[in-house]
Amino acid sequence: MAELETSPEYILTLKKGVTLALESDALVVKDRDLAKRNRTRFCGVSIGKAPAKITLPYYNILWASVGSDEIVLDYVTDTSKKHLNCEKLQYSLGEVPVATAQVWTETLLNRAYGQAQRQRRAKVLINPPCWTWGMTLDVVKTTHQGQGIEICETLDIDAYDIVVVCSGDGLAYEVFNGLGKRADARSALQKTAVAHIPCGSGNALSCNLNGSHLPGPSALAVVKGIRTSVDLMSLTQGSQRMLSFLSQSVGIIAECDLGTEHMRWLGAKRFDVGVAQRILSKKVYPCDIAIKVELENKDQIKAHYKRIRNGEESSQKKDSGESTAETSLPASESKTDAGEGLPPLRFGTVNDKIPEDWQTISYDKLGNFYCGNMAWMAPNANFFNAACMNDGLMDVVVNDGDIPALKYVDLMTSVETGKFFDNSLVSYRKVVAYRFTPRDQADGYISIDGERVPFEPFQVEVHSGLGTVISKGGRYEANGPPNWEKSAI
Repeated sequence: MAELETSPEYILTLKKGVTLALESDALVVKDRDLAKRNRTRFCGVSIGKAPAKITLPYYNILWASVGSDEIVLDYVTDTSKKHLNCEKLQYSLGEVPVATAQVWTETLLNRAYGQAQRQRRAKVLINPPCWTWGMTLDVVKTTHQGQGIEICETLDIDAYDIVVVCSGDGLAYEVFNGLGKRADARSALQKTAVAHIPCGSGNALSCNLNGSHLPGPSALAVVKGIRTSVDLMSLTQGSQRMLSFLSQSVGIIAECDLGTEHMRWLGAKRFDVGVAQRILSKKVYPCDIAIKVELENKDQIKAHYKRIRNGEESSQKKDSGESTAETSLPASESKTDAGEGLPPLRFGTVNDKIPEDWQTISYDKLGNFYCGNMAWMAPNANFFNAACMNDGLMDVVVNDGDIPALKYVDLMTSVETGKFFDNSLVSYRKVVAYRFTPRDQADGYISIDGERVPFEPFQVEVHSGLGTVISKGGRYEANGPPNWEKSAI
């Protein structure tokens, strides 16, 4: 930590030898009584020496306020990786002038919140059963599928800063599509940030934005997170147009999700059973895929990811007051302008002629087609290591279905070990649009953000920065491709 400043703006000296000091990355509380209460205990008995001070990271500071004769601090402590406790400190100001305490408090809050908005107004959609925490909220408990679409289609976007989804990923899908159905869709999607407190099974949105699939850490990330632009995808099928924020899949992943609904009593194990069944049966999914590829070499993709990450870090330094050069983006990555309705489709719909500059490939033995806009699809399932929040590109992985069973098992388990990206059996590309046409199969499963749609041709294109979310750090909380830091730009 840096040395302490000595002005009252940084240090408050209170009664009984209590000091509250602002260091570079944490609030340091010197309070003998508090230190004693925080001693390590064994069978209820304090052991060891009492610490001289308590260090509270700024990220864990929720609020601070000054009254006529006291100062109150609200913060959270990590009781474990899964749980947080809300705590409070109250001290008499004693001889400290109220004005001095107010200046100190404002400095603390500036450090605690940084780029994050204070005291957000939140519309909270709860898909029972679930759990929420710690804010003044306008809460709605959903009662039927599609209610999230109905609420957000008519939401007063001037009355709320964020929509907090307390559910799995299905309700988030409804929120984005509800906002997308409005006459002022582009304005609504950029003005209203979507946040996620996970209460479902996959919880991919929270994994990516908050770095956790657990409610406690995610709730803190919602309070302290920052507004961040995120790419969204338009999907057309038949005469319908819908928004996708997460992924589209056909093949083994879609079938292991949607095709195992009857085994929900197994919990998460149903996915493992589904994968094993389809690997052993050597099921394949004949199809034609037309695709507008931007990057198809894995080394190029790593270099692209490095450039984007460096740009994100430079932007964060710039926002915090440090001098840095702007990072220019190619034309394909320009942000979507706010306006009325959804942006026009650059490549038409699934019913239009395929553009001449697209690649078209026929697969007789496709095993898995997976397109993602985010890294994690579930806890411990980082399928799209190179995914970026708003680079204007989608990540597509493809593998054949006639792989020997043992190699197929190794391929699927490599997702958890972080070796999936570099696996030679996986094609990994970054694209701006594609069309998927199933053939030689009467029925099957197509998953859009975990929701089933008809087994018919569909087309997808990406919209750079169309949506807005609350993220913990302004980027996805996932590791990038292996050794991306060493790639050449």
